[in-house]
Amino acid sequence: MGKKTRIFITLLFMCVVVGGCVFAWFKFGKKDNQANNNTIAEEPISTEPIFTKENLPRVDASLATQPLVSAMVKNFTGEEMSDEELGYSNTHPGYVKLINNEADLIVVTEPSAEELELAKKNGVELEVIPVVKEGFVFYVNGKNNVESVTLDQIESIYAGEIKNWKEVGGNDEQIVAYQRPVNSGSQTGILSLVMKNKKIMDPVQNVISTMEGIIKTVADYKDGQGSIGYSYYYYATSMYNLIDENSENGIKLLGVNGVKPSYETIKDGSYPIQTAYYIVMRKDEPENSSARKLANAMLSNRGQAVAKEAGYVPVK
Repeated sequence: MGKKTRIFITLLFMCVVVGGCVFAWFKFGKKDNQANNNTIAEEPISTEPIFTKENLPRVDASLATQPLVSAMVKNFTGEEMSDEELGYSNTHPGYVKLINNEADLIVVTEPSAEELELAKKNGVELEVIPVVKEGFVFYVNGKNNVESVTLDQIESIYAGEIKNWKEVGGNDEQIVAYQRPVNSGSQTGILSLVMKNKKIMDPVQNVISTMEGIIKTVADYKDGQGSIGYSYYYYATSMYNLIDENSENGIKLLGVNGVKPSYETIKDGSYPIQTAYYIVMRKDEPENSSARKLANAMLSNRGQAVAKEAGYVPVK
């Protein structure tokens, strides 16, 4: 056998061996790798009921979180319950019910100074746990030509120092800054999230009792021309179809420090006024209680998926 023939046979043998190894990997190794990937994949989220109507804890919620709680209850019980069955009230009445042991768990905005004082007076310590992310938003009439303001400018508007839209790049028009009553969720929000360095001005007659009322007032050009109001992103965008940036009968969400509020900017934290909705319980709630079981379920992958499906921004 010649030298060239031996070299050819050797090379041919090596090609056969390498080719066989490649074939074996694609036929067997890849399948094993897929099996391993399937093994570490997340388990499907259960849809089995974990409560009945009878053993569900007593719950309450703010207006902005009632859709969230209703979605959670439906998912965890497998049954739809009406607002009347669940006994919803609102933010401050919810805190009062919790403190008076008339509710086991509420989903609301953070407690106000007065609500914390009421709890202390009654010997109750509150446990406050974020359940979904939220943004605190400011809005103007849809025909207002201002697109964004700084956080400092908002603070100065509500301190009564900036009184005309031309001071923030708008038309020569008086600013009418509406407020909400003390202990409402949005009033607690502006005091804790915005008015950190300045005292909020006396609203005189510019107090509107409901979030619906303040949105509709600003959306109405006759009443809302030059006005500004505030709310929570979910409430303003999901519970009323009044956002129209080109209409004198709509509202426009203002950007803050150049960032417009949206699901994405709240989720990624780029919108400057970040907050949350909270699960609130009494701190002495037993570890094995139905209230803690519900809180854990709301914070689980299952609960957070329900929150996202309902239009809220999960915390996880």
